[in-house]
Amino acid sequence: MDFPKVDEVYKLLSSKLESWIEGAITLLPNLVVAFLIAILFGVIAKMVGNVVGKLMRRTFESRQIAGLLTSIIKSIVLLAGIFIALDFVGLKGTVTSLLAGAGIVGLAVGFAFQDMTENFIAGIAMGIRKPFEIGDVIEAEGVFGNVKEINLRNTLVETFYGQLEVIPNKILFRNILTNYSSLGYRRIEIPVGISYADDIETAANVITNAMNDKDYVIKKDETAVYAESFGDSSINLLLWFWIRYPGEPGFMMVRHDAINTIKTVLEDNDILIPFPIRTLDFNAKGGDKLNAMLKEHNEQSTNNNSNSSNQQSDVKAGAPPDQPGNE
Repeated sequence: MDFPKVDEVYKLLSSKLESWIEGAITLLPNLVVAFLIAILFGVIAKMVGNVVGKLMRRTFESRQIAGLLTSIIKSIVLLAGIFIALDFVGLKGTVTSLLAGAGIVGLAVGFAFQDMTENFIAGIAMGIRKPFEIGDVIEAEGVFGNVKEINLRNTLVETFYGQLEVIPNKILFRNILTNYSSLGYRRIEIPVGISYADDIETAANVITNAMNDKDYVIKKDETAVYAESFGDSSINLLLWFWIRYPGEPGFMMVRHDAINTIKTVLEDNDILIPFPIRTLDFNAKGGDKLNAMLKEHNEQSTNNNSNSSNQQSDVKAGAPPDQPGNE
């Protein structure tokens, strides 16, 4: 068996090494420049991260969202520097392959964690739009309370019953959300009934004047009482007035005081708040009058009493009944 000569193998290896060394020497300046570019972009990414981080913390209530967006921006700047450095040393194909691979991996992760990704994107979108902030009073999907924390995936709301509700961000982003704190005021509606014998305008005026004397009532020119409907035992009125919300006194205390004020002012003005009463009206069309019914009833009672008296008299006037033993 013939083996290649040692000299030929040595020459082949030497030529290969020489070509590699020559290529390395040729690329050495480009490698140095690419390395410097990577370092430069790393420094730039750090500086941009510091500036953007301060800006994000001022913009977003959630530090998680601010930190995430800062990290994303830093990573984009750093990756841009790496791609430029690779392209500078002639590795365009590597850059293209990396970008394609990153796109495929991102697509696969997005499908695998679709629900988590949706909540994540919704959290970022809400952080940018800011439909509510920490401390706001919101209502969504049957949850009503104060916002305690805003995360990337969910929002924590403390209800007025003392429970902590965790709401996925996609639900808050998709559905109708009511923010009671955005305007700083709220209208309260209180129903009240007065008797049919009392005047509606008088009742409305005394209630309106009494409520406008309260310090917690704002927009006093919009305080009003409207006749709402005819009830079974009362004319139903509806009181509207505005308060600062959230604020002090709280909603429940204001409503309590308003109901107490309405009751007091109506009593002071001799206006009745009726409880359910059933009145029998026999004078309606097609019915009999009450006095006629009473007269007929009295006549029947008199006749019955007369018949009973006559029967008793007949019994007394007749022969005594037979007694046992009298034969």
